[in-house]
Amino acid sequence: MKKKINFDNISIVLKQPRCPENIGAAARAIRNMGMGKLVLVDPVNCDLAKVLKMATHFASDIVEQMEVYENLQEALSPYNYIVGTTARLGKNRRQINTPSKAAANLVSIAEENLIAILFGPEDKGLTNEDIRLCNALVNIPTAEFSSLNLAQAVMIICYEIFIARQNKGREFTPRFASRYELEGMYEQLKEILVRICYLNSDNSDYGMNKLRNFFPDCNFRQGR
Repeated sequence: MKKKINFDNISIVLKQPRCPENIGAAARAIRNMGMGKLVLVDPVNCDLAKVLKMATHFASDIVEQMEVYENLQEALSPYNYIVGTTARLGKNRRQINTPSKAAANLVSIAEENLIAILFGPEDKGLTNEDIRLCNALVNIPTAEFSSLNLAQAVMIICYEIFIARQNKGREFTPRFASRYELEGMYEQLKEILVRICYLNSDNSDYGMNKLRNFFPDCNFRQGR
């Protein structure tokens, strides 16, 4: 049985966007593809006049209802599943999917869980610290020049999610723990491991990366 993604459960999160026109174009992409909402984290420039001009009146409600936070962890705390976007590849950036594969995975997850699609600043993308908050990563394949405009990247991901709902059969996925719940668990686990000298207190976050990667996307699922 086919089912549709619950688009209301999917948010586009922009960390430190520098260009208001990109914010507006992202809002327009969200409206075009029917995503839930737009979230900004510590925007460098959020000139609403420029944002609304690029969004056009069709997406003005997305701009009017967007949420703005000062720090990333607070912004992501309600979400059960976070997908980070990255142009850079490396050993610390595991479980990297294509946009189509990432979108297909979200069909069943979105029914019971809040999902955040996280984009980094235009000039440098997501940091390794940001990546630690993500359950999975997505990379948009390109030719020799890998840097995409932020709004273009948002549109590509939103489009793939929109298309994925037509191609996925019905699967049950329970509610995951939220990012707030997970980070609380990881902090308690880190404190215990430092106390028993399993982790070095001077570099405990590095050691915790291995444990985070051991549970890449299960989120300690909860029943209904």
